Amino acid sequence: MDTKPKLNVYTQQTGAELGDLFGIFFEDLNHAADGGLYAELVQNRSFEFDPVDRHDYHPLTAWEKVERGGGRASLSVEDESPFHPENPHYAVIEILEPGTGVGLSNAGFNTGIPVKAGENYLFSVYMRRSGSFGTPVQVLIEDSGGAVTASAVITVDSAGWQKYEAVLTAASTDNSCRLVILTGGAGRLELDMVSLFPEKTYLGRRNGLREDIAVLLADMKPKFMRFPGGCLVHDGSLNPDDRNSMYRWKKTIGDVTSRPPRRNNWGYNQTLGLGYYEYFQFCEDIGAKAIPVLPGGYDPHHGRIVPLDELGPWIQDALDVIEFARGDASTEWGAVRSSLGHPEPFGLDYIAIGNEEVGEPFFERYPYFHKAIKERYPDMQVINSSGPFAAGGEYERGWASAREHGSDLVDEHYYQSPEWFLANMDRYDLFKADEPKVFLGEYASWGNTYYNALVEAAFMTRLEQNAHAVGLACYAPMLCNVDYVNWKPDMIWFDNHQVFGTPNYYVQKLFMNHQGDRLLHIEAEHLPGQPEALQQPVKGSIVLAAEKSAVTYRNITLTNNLTGERRVIEEIVELDDTEAAASKEEGLRSFPLDDTDWSDYTLKLTASKNGGVRGFLIYFGMQDGMNRLNWELGGWQNQDSILSAVSGGRGSCLTQSLFTVENDTDYELELHVSGRLITAAINGIEINRAEDRLPEIQPLYYTASVEDLSGDVIVKAVNVLDTPLSVRVELKELKAASYTAEVHELSGVALDAENSFADPLKVSPSTRAIAFEGTGFDYDFPGQSVTLLRIKRQHS
Repeated sequence: MDTKPKLNVYTQQTGAELGDLFGIFFEDLNHAADGGLYAELVQNRSFEFDPVDRHDYHPLTAWEKVERGGGRASLSVEDESPFHPENPHYAVIEILEPGTGVGLSNAGFNTGIPVKAGENYLFSVYMRRSGSFGTPVQVLIEDSGGAVTASAVITVDSAGWQKYEAVLTAASTDNSCRLVILTGGAGRLELDMVSLFPEKTYLGRRNGLREDIAVLLADMKPKFMRFPGGCLVHDGSLNPDDRNSMYRWKKTIGDVTSRPPRRNNWGYNQTLGLGYYEYFQFCEDIGAKAIPVLPGGYDPHHGRIVPLDELGPWIQDALDVIEFARGDASTEWGAVRSSLGHPEPFGLDYIAIGNEEVGEPFFERYPYFHKAIKERYPDMQVINSSGPFAAGGEYERGWASAREHGSDLVDEHYYQSPEWFLANMDRYDLFKADEPKVFLGEYASWGNTYYNALVEAAFMTRLEQNAHAVGLACYAPMLCNVDYVNWKPDMIWFDNHQVFGTPNYYVQKLFMNHQGDRLLHIEAEHLPGQPEALQQPVKGSIVLAAEKSAVTYRNITLTNNLTGERRVIEEIVELDDTEAAASKEEGLRSFPLDDTDWSDYTLKLTASKNGGVRGFLIYFGMQDGMNRLNWELGGWQNQDSILSAVSGGRGSCLTQSLFTVENDTDYELELHVSGRLITAAINGIEINRAEDRLPEIQPLYYTASVEDLSGDVIVKAVNVLDTPLSVRVELKELKAASYTAEVHELSGVALDAENSFADPLKVSPSTRAIAFEGTGFDYDFPGQSVTLLRIKRQHS
């Protein structure tokens, strides 16, 4: 009897269509746009930086006055008569003594402005001057040693605003240059919209994208791109004209001089130079479908809510962006698109309303958007939101809303430990094909090591296998400038002149490059026996704690529910981790209760909050500071009750419900742990329930698909275990013939390996080909490997 492990691929038994399953997500955090994908090299080009953006910003951030050869000048910023009212500030150089030149310089991003020998850089500026019209203005790129590597001369011959342009050719390569603008004569020289772009942008587009980053994204061949966020979408003022307004797409199109400066909610300025037209253009350029995300009239971060009778303009924004993408030049917004240089429609299949919304106000407003969009565009795929948690009250509220109103997809977000992903491989197995589909709009395991990528690859095989229920999925975040980090992990890292993809990037690229069009039935035979399920009970110490709050715990009891043993802690525990206490070493922030090896117990206590911005915190099942479970009430922004697990220092939210802790109020808290099932109640009412599952690792994770155009059969297999696995790959229902299997594989590196600027391909796929006769071949899947087999059919 043949007991060799097998993967049987039934090449004629097709399943769900994979559609647009794997794509990418862009959000302007980590300076992903300005200083990143958007190729502008000048920082603060329109002198609009402001403390609203970041506390230490001012209109001359990144600029310095330059005085040479005895020259003297003053440098200031004014707003009395700007070139465009949307960018009201401009720089004024008052020439006191010309010397050999006075003016200003710009530091660029990161270490400075990068240039390459022999390449051209496109300079533009709006200028006017009060006199000395024949006096030249010198435009210089100076290297890190102060030498001029590129120059041009401009004559400003007008007292009114005029645009001036020049091409600067670099004589050397330097990544720490600065842009210098000098003049002489007398009077005032005024400048605005000072810009420097590499001529070599992606596809050579003006106001374009940084080529090396864009090429990495294009090489992934994503099916879609979700943009512009993320929390960027819904965090801000409801007034579109406010500096800190929510992201309103109509402010991001047209000439860059008319695009207003805006606060980026990640703590910097956004020029909006990379706007909706550029997003749609880039999607078209790389063959990805656009998925714009629009605010739903609610800012969950600050509780700003558009009254229902004032939702009209917000709904109209959604309808208008569809017309902008779909309408021909005879329509209002199709005409706007055409005037920007794209007469033909971009096309649009999907639109998302809201991002990670929690709370009733969003779900009260969503139906108005949904109804209006479906009435005008019945074929539009409308995406609802289910919050930033993998389970719990708000997650369920989002899904209930989607089912009630007929949403096409539900946007799920979660960032979890690799162990959570391994324990939840079956997450979508029981989701139904006739309900709204899952859009996994943001997900990642915590880290950019090979181990993270390996686990994510295993999870992606299950996303693919569940294509009946999972419609779209994209890793997040996508881009990070190494010198401006808001969040990590991230898929692609860069500075001002170089870029590398993480191991996570190469996994995503493999799955996108070789997605296939329809699932094929695949079965495993005789795989090694799985280790017995080891769902050991939650055991460990219990610690009462405080984080950014002052709390009191009393009436504390711990009961063994199996034996009836009861422990009473008589002490009243007072903990203070407010800012005032944090500055004093004697501030007590945690109190250990007990170690317990009980498998079924209940903790009861009375808790009250006396100050601070958060609420209560209880650690349990605590092995050490890196491995424990948490019950946190009134955590970030004091709006949740969350059960979470920490494994190896990496957290996973198990479940969440809305809850706010009020000051000077007694709460009766009850935590029940039974095996690995956890329930939490407040004042006798259950608020959280979750199972902290431990991983039960399969001997192999696998999936198969067929690509319609080529007829190729694609098999993806992930071996998370450290032992190699020899398998017979059988192609059922194919005639015996000569075949080639193209092999792409990630393997042979340490689990903690990471890519870097110094070694950008340390973790990247190897490629080779295997020729075989008949209907199958033997393959050794290395331990801890991601393998993709593209099998070329014999054509007669």
